[in-house]
Amino acid sequence: MERLINPNGLNMPKLGLGTWPMLGEDCTKAVMQALALGYRHIDTAAGYNNEDAVGAALAASDVPRGEIHVTSKVWWDQLEPQKLQASFERSLRALRSDYVDLFLIHWPAKDWDLRRTIEALVALKESGKARAIGVANFPLPLLREVVEDLGAPLAAIQVEYHVTLGQAKLLDYCRRHGMALTAYSPLARNKVSEIPDIVAIADKHGVLPTQVALAWLLEQQDVAAVPKAAGRANQLSNLNALNIRLDDEDRAKIAALPKGQRLVSPAFAPDWSDGE
Repeated sequence: MERLINPNGLNMPKLGLGTWPMLGEDCTKAVMQALALGYRHIDTAAGYNNEDAVGAALAASDVPRGEIHVTSKVWWDQLEPQKLQASFERSLRALRSDYVDLFLIHWPAKDWDLRRTIEALVALKESGKARAIGVANFPLPLLREVVEDLGAPLAAIQVEYHVTLGQAKLLDYCRRHGMALTAYSPLARNKVSEIPDIVAIADKHGVLPTQVALAWLLEQQDVAAVPKAAGRANQLSNLNALNIRLDDEDRAKIAALPKGQRLVSPAFAPDWSDGE
């Protein structure tokens, strides 16, 4: 599987397994199954309450830990430096690992000392316990502040991105600054299967609409995707999206779809209009 590798410590397969909202034994089974099928990228977070279940799968799997990319995240109410450090250590214990491959700030906070939080995040990278660091759900102006004003060596940003939510400005910025962009909710919570143009492209290629939506993301430079899939059939289907080749007509159809349909915007979300 193709990996995204950049100067800031990233070494991440383009396709990963999203684990929210899987919990407990169901989550452990899904992760073990994905690893057996060939996945080597698992996405979790303290806020998902399933790091222990992921850790159990990592421990039970025959795949060596060193071959698996694990992303985890710290929740937005744990961003004071000491709390961030404590949350990170809890994540390591739950994951039964000495390190994480990529550690992200899950959401920006409303009232925080950004500089001190970023310094604490960078310290985790410098300790070697976070091989790479990044952020999630940061609007472009905030990302720019972290990268340009604070000089943080961010390797990636994770945001909602799919055929009906564009991230062109953010992606352009990432490419210019040596960062990857990981798409969460890449199937728009399965709404892609209801989009006539996506269905038409899928019919043309003899594949599923979800596979078309994933293939579109995965063919893009510096873009990864972490669809959640618990069942074996869905995990295999997503894996096989790596083999689909879209043509210019397909891409033009997808480009013409509306690109402002955001599905994830909790009460504590930042101002998305800024910089979009």
